[in-house]
Amino acid sequence: MWRMLASLAMIGVMVGASAQAEPPSRPTGSLVVLRPDRVFDGVDPSAHVGWSVVVRGDRIEAVGPSDSIKVPEGARTIDLAGRTLLPGLFDLHTHVLLHPYDEAAWDDQVLKEPLSLRVCRATNHLKSTLESGFTTIRDLGTEGAGYADVGIRRAVDQAIVAGPRMLVVTRAIVATGSYAPKGFAPEWTIPQGAEEADGVDALIRVVRDQIGRGADWIKVYADTAMGGGPVRPSFSVEELRRIVETAGSVGVKVAAHATSKEGMRRAAIAGVATIEHGDEGDDEVFRLMATRKVVLCPTLAAIEAGAKRRGYRPGVDPEPERLHRARENLKKAMAAGVVIANGSDMGVFPHGEGARELELLVSSGMTPSSAILSATSVAARVIGAEDRLGAIRPGLLADLVSVDGDPTA
Repeated sequence: MWRMLASLAMIGVMVGASAQAEPPSRPTGSLVVLRPDRVFDGVDPSAHVGWSVVVRGDRIEAVGPSDSIKVPEGARTIDLAGRTLLPGLFDLHTHVLLHPYDEAAWDDQVLKEPLSLRVCRATNHLKSTLESGFTTIRDLGTEGAGYADVGIRRAVDQAIVAGPRMLVVTRAIVATGSYAPKGFAPEWTIPQGAEEADGVDALIRVVRDQIGRGADWIKVYADTAMGGGPVRPSFSVEELRRIVETAGSVGVKVAAHATSKEGMRRAAIAGVATIEHGDEGDDEVFRLMATRKVVLCPTLAAIEAGAKRRGYRPGVDPEPERLHRARENLKKAMAAGVVIANGSDMGVFPHGEGARELELLVSSGMTPSSAILSATSVAARVIGAEDRLGAIRPGLLADLVSVDGDPTA
């Protein structure tokens, strides 16, 4: 179904702008009428056949049945016959400074690729992401590239490079000794792919420092595999709670990497906004997430990509156990009432292929409409941008894409 995004047409007048800053507006008198076969407005689960959209400058002026909309004098009409108009899509878990691990191992990217090379490569990643219909991303960690995401975000905001609007976290936060690269002789101190901190005082300092350097969100690793062992929680509930409180005091939300049940439980109790991955969730922890209104970003596409690197052939080989478990966990989360937001971990697999996450959400039990909503209005609410993005409504930014056919079918 979502392969139709390969022929996607960008018609947004608002692409490439930060969710934190308003982009340069089109001339006030610029008028465009879009006439697709149908409009999926990002709110209703059904597409509206025979609707049109009027755009003035960078805002949606009117939307509704074509025969009820008066075409303003001097407006330019764009015929989108055979296509569906959608709000620009969101991916709430990307890494623009990474490229697929079958091209270069994560350790090699962090330790051997110059920062300048990684930034240049990231500009291509942004272009591919934008051209595939994703107009907003939350980039969850530079993986050894310091604060480069802040500068890249500014380059997009200033239209120096083409890309989706970006929310960034800079270095992410990990417990000392818990991240990577690892496996070196203990007498050597190796640069890490995230920022190490321990204890309440140090964590408060790091959170404030990252926000001061430009982080829109804070990302913390609630669990990791210490010393190559099994995944275990890496911070106490109190440490996680102080991260959330410190960030929240200046209006910044927290995303938590968590794959173990206990890591997820601690993160949810601490009040994080989103949990990434959630591999070992069960009915109990998903009920807790639902009660505390913690959103899940499943990142199924990254799990599938890892299996493919190990030789898995979708549709030919039996599904790997981890991917099967992730699919079952998604069903448990939905049954518990957990809000699902689209987040793919793009960068682990090729940028520009983010629609694969939507395909996997659908094949794991979501309806096509629910999957699209998870990448539009639901995601917009998660980042607090529902007053500007995520739906086709008068007054919102004209952040729009079109695709062949009817993706809700």
